[in-house]
Amino acid sequence: DFTIKINNRKILSGIAEIIGKPELIVDMTVAIDKLDKIGLDGVSKELIERGFTEEDLNKLRPVILLKGTNEEKLASLKAVLANSEIGLKGIEELETVFEYLKIMTSNSLLPALNCVADITLARGLNYYTGCIFEVATNEVAMGSIGGGGRYDDLTGMFGLKGLTGVGISFGADRIYDVLEELGLFPAAAEQSTTVLISNFDSDAEKYALPLLQQLRAAGIASELYPSAAKLKKQMAYADAKKIPFVILIGSDEITAGMVTLKNMETGAQEQLKLNDVARHLS
Repeated sequence: DFTIKINNRKILSGIAEIIGKPELIVDMTVAIDKLDKIGLDGVSKELIERGFTEEDLNKLRPVILLKGTNEEKLASLKAVLANSEIGLKGIEELETVFEYLKIMTSNSLLPALNCVADITLARGLNYYTGCIFEVATNEVAMGSIGGGGRYDDLTGMFGLKGLTGVGISFGADRIYDVLEELGLFPAAAEQSTTVLISNFDSDAEKYALPLLQQLRAAGIASELYPSAAKLKKQMAYADAKKIPFVILIGSDEITAGMVTLKNMETGAQEQLKLNDVARHLS
């Protein structure tokens, strides 16, 4: 369950214009972008510190607190930004985005999306020139998990002029945390290792290394426990990572040229010759 918040930088420029502070557009956007975090009082305080007057805030507050459907918000904005050419252009572009989204979802080309016009969305990078967007999860308090926007002529500084682009980035760590908190990882995705080879001492470690190479060469995802440790700790590690098989190598196995293979799901154990392990697990 997620929400896509959408705005347009031209609308923000128009707002700065109609309150008489176009030169403070960056200061305004930095402050109002924090509305969810510090509240209206916090935003007002920061705007005053950044050079806005109480009169400016009286014009700004009704705009950033707009409620209603996307259509109602944009209609209200049209009235507020009636004397701002750039602001009206931003509204027109945002209406086009919502129109295209409606077409795509009504024809099942896209799943139904919860897209919301959010006038306080500013994004921190000032090279955006048009539509900007962020994705937020509704079930976990995590902030945005993705975002981006349109930029015109950004490549001009590198000599490639007249090129328009749209960029988006995702917060992989945040998405991982959300999926983990909601328990959305399938068991298969959580299992990255098929076999854990135990490690009780340096002799076992040396004995295990050729076997580790054999298993990996056979395409079996395998790992050697990184340091000598007690059996209980290594079993707990295998359980936590949902590793289905553990190879136990003690002094008896080394002497006999064998290994003990333990099935972590059933608890069954069997002894195998070193050269038979990869074939047995394939």
